[in-house]
Amino acid sequence: MEKRKLYRSEADRMVGGVCGGLGDYLDIDSTLVRIIFVVLALMGGPGFLVYLILLVIVPSEETMASNSQHVVDAAPEEVEVLED
Repeated sequence: MEKRKLYRSEADRMVGGVCGGLGDYLDIDSTLVRIIFVVLALMGGPGFLVYLILLVIVPSEETMASNSQHVVDAAPEEVEVLED
């Protein structure tokens, strides 16, 4: 099973990519995530605040890809093999 990671989407974004990344992570349409955030914000709920917090703490898709590439580029002597 592939481990999913939460990121801010670069392709499916309207403002910061938070809803696109959440939609991808939860395997639902990002439009539904956007509607949920808007409804929560309009009802006086935490929608806007939660969006801002996620915008700050969730890494972008580009950053995630860059970090993964650093792992791939590691020299064999830098990679520690764990044996069971």
